[in-house]
Amino acid sequence: MPELPEVETIRRTLLPLIVGKTIEDVRIFWPNIIRHPRDPEAFAARMIGQTVRGLERRGKFLKFLLDRDALISHLRMEGRYAVASALEPLEPHTHVVFCFTDGSELRYRDVRKFGTMHVYAKEEADRRPPLAELGPEPLSPAFSPAVLAERAVKTKRSVKALLLDQTVVAGFGNIYVDESLFRAGILPGRPAASLSSKEIERLHEEMVATIGEAVMKGGSTVRTYVNTQGEAGTFQHHLYVYGRQGNPCKRCGTPIEKTVVAGRGTHYCPRCQR
Repeated sequence: MPELPEVETIRRTLLPLIVGKTIEDVRIFWPNIIRHPRDPEAFAARMIGQTVRGLERRGKFLKFLLDRDALISHLRMEGRYAVASALEPLEPHTHVVFCFTDGSELRYRDVRKFGTMHVYAKEEADRRPPLAELGPEPLSPAFSPAVLAERAVKTKRSVKALLLDQTVVAGFGNIYVDESLFRAGILPGRPAASLSSKEIERLHEEMVATIGEAVMKGGSTVRTYVNTQGEAGTFQHHLYVYGRQGNPCKRCGTPIEKTVVAGRGTHYCPRCQR
């Protein structure tokens, strides 16, 4: 599933292709993707005639800013956006098409059909689900060691489960949690409440650094992720543990191990992480 760096890369590459374009029609081929309003016809009708004014990201969500409304889109595991001419044939698994007045289209393709779309008035979008449920952005001042420590001491969960919780910090998933914990030298299954203040500070520092570096490198392509132009990310070449089970640790040479923590496949170095 695309995490913060991948979604941010999609936002940056998609924005110049759609900003300033006016929606003439919305074609929906898989209604289950539409979550608010639940009626696909009402969903389409409220966006027709509006112009795309901007594109933001919140956690793993894309936030399309229109004249009056905001379209909140989650790509889930396989969702992709592409801009094409209306004359080009639709690719298989294209489920939602936003037709612009200039003859181009924004097409949403999703092999697994797990993606979601919500439309709200712009002033309501951040106060309604799913955005209202998100914690602070990891690259914002709102996410601090003190905030992380406060959440850690109040839970009986593992540190990995804590970091996967989108109400604690938005945008982290399996890849970047594993990488941050390795860089901080902390075992993923360790109880979050057992972390010292110094460990919390180091973990916070590595979370911010890991996400920042991944954004700069266009995210990680470990399965099918590509940006709007069909280009792969490059951060996968810099991963320390994720997907490297059985390979030697880049720091100490010990084989990377894989287990299950918080219901997710989890990669770690048994020597570097304590």
